[in-house]
Amino acid sequence: MTAGVLAPPLDAADVRRVLDVVLDPELDEPITDLGFVTSVEVDEARVEVHLRLPTSFCSPSFAYLMASDSRDEVTALLARRDDPRRLVVELDDHHDSDRINAGLAADAGYRGTFGAEAEDSLEDLRMIFRRKAHTAAAERCLTGLLRQDPDRAVETLGEVRLADLPPGHDREALVRRRAALGLSTDDHAVVLVDADGVRPDDVPMALRRARSTRISIDGNAHFCRGLLATRYPGSEADQRPRTEEAFVPLSSLTTHHSPKEQHP
Repeated sequence: MTAGVLAPPLDAADVRRVLDVVLDPELDEPITDLGFVTSVEVDEARVEVHLRLPTSFCSPSFAYLMASDSRDEVTALLARRDDPRRLVVELDDHHDSDRINAGLAADAGYRGTFGAEAEDSLEDLRMIFRRKAHTAAAERCLTGLLRQDPDRAVETLGEVRLADLPPGHDREALVRRRAALGLSTDDHAVVLVDADGVRPDDVPMALRRARSTRISIDGNAHFCRGLLATRYPGSEADQRPRTEEAFVPLSSLTTHHSPKEQHP
């Protein structure tokens, strides 16, 4: 865009919409849902985004991931609009805020920001949490089928295909997480596979482990929401309520004995 030409109309709501795709890597929820976006300001010269976290000692690598992803998404938005505004993304009230903000401003990258402390690459970190998110997403879908049909044999869930899942948020989330790992999103693809696409030998045990992963993620998310509301009174108004699910006990996900193994 040439100098002196006004930028296309852009407001804070446009920026917040693209931030909806930025996830907390550990909690697997959008930072906008969690209330981690403190403010978004747009004027004729720049776009400024401020982020906050539940504690000052949240993992620096997680904090950097969220701040960096936020910058990347808003940068892409501005590029699509051929918008010349300057972008500022800053993390507030974190013990590494100064370092992270300086790294973002200089476009130094993860290793350039943390130097020798950056033991793993950013992509290594992303992959760890993509695997966990995929496991949790598959469990949500399969446990949903058990809620619909409590008499269903758990072992049959190992044969469920994507086409067998009802449409909705859980199925869409699973498809996105499979795509992020390079797994098939074809309707005939088997749901219960690991991050490498391998089907488990023991379906009930695989579901128990997956449910433990999902419970850990959901429990941490609930805890962090509470911490944020305690640290920043009133921030709960910025959090989008989570859908409460009916409980399916882990004890129901047990291996069924064959008739010859059952005791009289």
